[in-house]
Amino acid sequence: MTTTETPAPDRALEGIGWMLLTTVLFVFVTGIVRYLGSDIPAAEAAFIRYAIGLALVLPAFRPLLRQWPRAALMRRFVLRGLVHGVAVILWFYAMARVPIAEVTALGYTAPIYVTLGAAYFFGERLHARRIMAVAAGFVGAMIILRPGFQEISSGQLAQLTAAPLFAVSFLLAKGLTREFSAGLIVAMLSLFCTLTLLPGAILQWRDPTLEEVLWLGLTAVFATAGHYTLTRAFQAAPLTATQPVGFLQLVWAAALGMLVFGEALDPFVFLGGGIVVAAVSYISHREAAAARRMRTPPAVATKT
Repeated sequence: MTTTETPAPDRALEGIGWMLLTTVLFVFVTGIVRYLGSDIPAAEAAFIRYAIGLALVLPAFRPLLRQWPRAALMRRFVLRGLVHGVAVILWFYAMARVPIAEVTALGYTAPIYVTLGAAYFFGERLHARRIMAVAAGFVGAMIILRPGFQEISSGQLAQLTAAPLFAVSFLLAKGLTREFSAGLIVAMLSLFCTLTLLPGAILQWRDPTLEEVLWLGLTAVFATAGHYTLTRAFQAAPLTATQPVGFLQLVWAAALGMLVFGEALDPFVFLGGGIVVAAVSYISHREAAAARRMRTPPAVATKT
């Protein structure tokens, strides 16, 4: 297990900002995939999205023309693409069958795996306030999901399986930020995800409509931008600082489901969403306070 240097507090705030933007971008992706529904097979939809995304990030491959990554690092790129590709298929399947807020809530088991993995593999300290924020966010997600646990559907099982796979992908991305730029990391993910999704897409292929291709192209734009901002968040701050902010995506998803798709919100959603917002607000406030203390030297220090 290796250790990492603790980033400056202002970098932690930068990471929180990047993560906040990530939640907004990914909720746009969620809405589009929900709109497309189950008419197009999950593997095919995911493949088209990543193939278009790959075309968008081709310029980021230029560094590879000068120096190809070492074999050990390339294996990590391949592993991440494989794991993430399987998770994406499961997520597309779940999103077409389960309400948006419920899918998002189930996805918040992933930050638990990420936070624990960051502490074990990267030596990041689990400050009490971060543990509390992650725990509170998880409790809020479970409160929102509670009515859905009466009967477990195939879509719910798909999302429950996708969550730890996404966590593995995020942890691999965090390790790669030490060696590569955010643009290259996103480009390599697009490449190996596309290759991973290709066999399933071929097996389930049906000719998509022009409208479906255009919507999936827009999904690729938002998702590629989201992966870039997510990687920038990883570069700026510890995972244990940025993960609680990710819980805000649950609030955006619940609002989207209600306003656009007419999905009913019950009191559990409002209660859980309030807990999530409180948790994110608390961690952001604590990080901002720490940044101010670090930037403002004590009076004795100004006299030396």
